[in-house]
Amino acid sequence: MPQLNSDAIILDMKATTKDGALRELAGLAATQCGRFTEEVLYQILLEREAVGSTGVGNGVAIPHGKIEGLDQILLCFGRSRAGIDFNAIDKRDAYLFMLMISPAGKGGEYLQTLARVSRILKKSRNRQLLFDYPTREEIVTLFASEDNASK
Repeated sequence: MPQLNSDAIILDMKATTKDGALRELAGLAATQCGRFTEEVLYQILLEREAVGSTGVGNGVAIPHGKIEGLDQILLCFGRSRAGIDFNAIDKRDAYLFMLMISPAGKGGEYLQTLARVSRILKKSRNRQLLFDYPTREEIVTLFASEDNASK
């Protein structure tokens, strides 16, 4: 799975709406890849949300999309202490956000990464730790160790 970097994590998101959350995460992703603007990445995420909400329930949202011209899958993580109404399937607010932007031609790796992220976030213990951890490094370590444990 592509690695989550500590500089691709927002410990306390400022957004209070779904739209704001998508913009904030797109802005973070733009700083990580350097090739696309916040607006371009935001539009990719909006197009995917139009298909159906990526609020998967249990306080988790996994906004994702594909774009031409990206070299590798990009992961960003955001946490909202207050929670954001993300039109989740269970109608509960989302607190943990894993953004995934993939190169258009990497369908298999894209689905594998999405499955791994989902598996990690499905565990209630992991969700609690991700909500509680005070540092970016602990969040990076959790994803890396859980990813290795699932191999």
